[in-house]
Amino acid sequence: MSEEIKYDRQRSNNFIAVGSENSKSIDLYYEDLGSGQPVVLIHGWPLNGASWEKQTAALLAAGRRVITYDRRGFGGSSKPSIGYDYDTFAADLNAVLTTLDLQKVDLVGFSMGTGEVTRYMGKYGSVRVRTAALIGTLGPYLVKTADNPEGVEASVFEGIKAAIKADRPAFLLDFLHNFYNYDVTGGKLVSERVVDANWNVAAQASAIGTLKCVDAWIEDFRKDILSNDVPTLIIHGDADRILPPDATSRRQAKMIKNVKFVELPGGPHGVLWTHAEQVNKELLSFLK
Repeated sequence: MSEEIKYDRQRSNNFIAVGSENSKSIDLYYEDLGSGQPVVLIHGWPLNGASWEKQTAALLAAGRRVITYDRRGFGGSSKPSIGYDYDTFAADLNAVLTTLDLQKVDLVGFSMGTGEVTRYMGKYGSVRVRTAALIGTLGPYLVKTADNPEGVEASVFEGIKAAIKADRPAFLLDFLHNFYNYDVTGGKLVSERVVDANWNVAAQASAIGTLKCVDAWIEDFRKDILSNDVPTLIIHGDADRILPPDATSRRQAKMIKNVKFVELPGGPHGVLWTHAEQVNKELLSFLK
């Protein structure tokens, strides 16, 4: 089979095949816009690639080729019952990069998407990667253990799973309010309509995937981080209620040799929207 025919079969109608479950293909929905140096944007939970709209516009205006894709279980991608772990997510990212034959790519992850960036380099190395940007990172390791005292008690994540099982739509609305620190930013930096739009995306995601992703959050990325040998930008809101910087970004920044660490004063978790201008300025400056 020629490479051209193989490429066409793997990638058709804005979908990239990454596996199968029983009789059905598992396909990732993606968008590939603009031209120039490629940048891949990897979204957070429980949203989709459209959550990058403010960054996509800025990157396109700066002359970049912008690729977004929806994680399996979310957005326009397939909603299988399997594969909600970071080894699989990294393999999915690798399928995107290899199918589109992306070289010297800038990988930008937000929240859960930072896990794909970190695990990808742990598994596949940085031969295709020019730089990495981690916004609202979940690394290096969220669970409190004897050798990770800065982590969060495991019971917290069990409570999240119980709340999702009990009433997923209600949990998602509460989550989004904390995602934006809505009691502080609502009507100022983010509107109720934005929260509504996010909730609609989240509610339509796979119920199975939404739940199973919680176990992925608590995977250990400490060894993967050691494989990160590219220039790296970390951006984090210092008022983040979802992934507090003391347990995440401030620790991860110390583990990366070539890193620029930016904290956004008053920034909630959802800084892609509330602090888009600052995020875009830092991101564009770094990617130059």
